[in-house]
Amino acid sequence: MPRILLLILLLVSSVTHANTVLILGDSLSAGYRMSAEQAWPRLLAEQWRQEGRQVELVNASVSGDTTQGGLQRLPPLLERHQPSLVVLELGGNDGLRGLPPPLIERNLKALIQLADKAGAKVILTDIRLPPNYGRRYLQQFEPIFGKLAEAHRLPLLPFFVSPLIGENGMMMDDGIHPTASAQPLIARQVHAFLTPYLEH
Repeated sequence: MPRILLLILLLVSSVTHANTVLILGDSLSAGYRMSAEQAWPRLLAEQWRQEGRQVELVNASVSGDTTQGGLQRLPPLLERHQPSLVVLELGGNDGLRGLPPPLIERNLKALIQLADKAGAKVILTDIRLPPNYGRRYLQQFEPIFGKLAEAHRLPLLPFFVSPLIGENGMMMDDGIHPTASAQPLIARQVHAFLTPYLEH
């Protein structure tokens, strides 16, 4: 194969790899009780497309997923898509089920290490639980994400649901899931945070 053709193929492969974003999340990213077209990951991908960015966004979020489920699903996703960025948005369902915070932290650490080993940059999403889960549990759960971000030098995406709480029409009756009307606001939040990492 001529050297110039080989160089072109390598460059194309590099560009494709550098612009693949994988979101591994739960119902907050999967579009709970709405179509995939309404969910914020699809809106984010469309915004990047309108800006002329060559970004492939793979939304591998599943409603109800936990960190343990993520550990089972992530390896084949990494192999198939070879992302340069992995957005981890897991842990909420673990907390809602009252799983031990050390176990949640251990699973998240393993997810980070899997993505890092595959050559992907990890963006960790901060997660918050409703206050009725008890002060003692929240004091153990909520520091997990900042602690891991600091230990692994990861960007920590702020919990994108927080600005929506108390806003009219932004949250479903369960008080946990954002409505379809809230999805464009989430997309803008995540866009502002993630886009600079595409430049890198």
